[in-house]
Amino acid sequence: MDIRIIPQKLRGAVTPPASKSMAHRAVLAMALAGGTGTLSNLSDSQDIQATKRCVAALKDPRPEGELPFLDCGESGSTLRFLIPIALAVAGGGVFTGHGRLMERPQQPYFDIFDEKGIFYGQTDGVLTVRGTLTPGVYRLPGNVSSQFVTGLLYALPLLPGDSTIEITTPLESGGYVDMTLDMLEKFGISVQNKNYAVFHIPGNQVYQGRDITVEGDWSQAGFWYAANFLDNQVAIQGLNADSTQGDRVVASLYWKLAKPGDTDIDVSGCPDLLPPLAVMAAVRSGTTRFVNAARLRIKESDRLATTAALLNALGGHAEEGPDSLTVRGVPAFSGGTVDGANDHRIVMAAAIAATRSSAPVTILGAEAVRKSYPSFWEDYKQLGGVFDVF
Repeated sequence: MDIRIIPQKLRGAVTPPASKSMAHRAVLAMALAGGTGTLSNLSDSQDIQATKRCVAALKDPRPEGELPFLDCGESGSTLRFLIPIALAVAGGGVFTGHGRLMERPQQPYFDIFDEKGIFYGQTDGVLTVRGTLTPGVYRLPGNVSSQFVTGLLYALPLLPGDSTIEITTPLESGGYVDMTLDMLEKFGISVQNKNYAVFHIPGNQVYQGRDITVEGDWSQAGFWYAANFLDNQVAIQGLNADSTQGDRVVASLYWKLAKPGDTDIDVSGCPDLLPPLAVMAAVRSGTTRFVNAARLRIKESDRLATTAALLNALGGHAEEGPDSLTVRGVPAFSGGTVDGANDHRIVMAAAIAATRSSAPVTILGAEAVRKSYPSFWEDYKQLGGVFDVF
């Protein structure tokens, strides 16, 4: 689906969808608690559908010795969270996915499996993991993805003895680990966190069902913050100002970017915010350098490259480095065509950029928003956005 946007200012109130990051964690915790309790305000995004589908597959009866087949869609969280969980509850699993998912690095797990004697093999986009997860010490780098830490934090409490996770390099995206620890505590799981360098996890723990309402998504709210930065008038509703979501930092970064002059922004703790932040940077007075951003190359797209391409296609000035993005401000965008790159965040960033454009903006592959924000185009239209679908 391609969309041609006629530039118009947006005005009105919008409620971002439920937090995708929190929903993944809640769905998994509730499943490990035996499905007791209720889960409210759950988004129907493709990523959450993937986690629900995999949870169901883990529960499905199968012949003895047969591993569950887990289709993770394009969800990196689903895949990385479930690899150790599947080992703990089913002796492993056969994992597959779509898009770039199965190209995304799993080496931190593979290093652990080599040490622990757990089998793994990947052929033609299918990863098979088989073995027994045992109590002990698990060492992980902190600069690849916090998703590996979360996966182990969910699985290790189920083992018959105590375990420790040691972080061998400084932990990035610590806010996501905070979300994990908060959700585990809600479900009765105890973890001792020693300065995000060592996590001690007692074994023989039991997940206790409870009622959870998933709060609004600060990552998606970032696009509406960007809309306001581009002189739209959008009231953003339904967010928790005290959330453990790390992307709530968008509120303070908005004001940092509002000040003229050159500035650097470290996105190691909030990589998902880069596209909307870059759209803000593109129309501010000064040069903005987004740093510590190498992990963005292994998202749904190479997001340093695709964000730069998005801005340049619309008359902005952006240049990617190995682990950075430099954006020089212009008064406004000039219109053009953006390749959505099958990346939901690139598509939404382009749609917001169109509101400050002097000519129409065409977005190729606009359906990618279904991955995280299925109602994005409905919300955009309700706010006064004008577009044709072709």
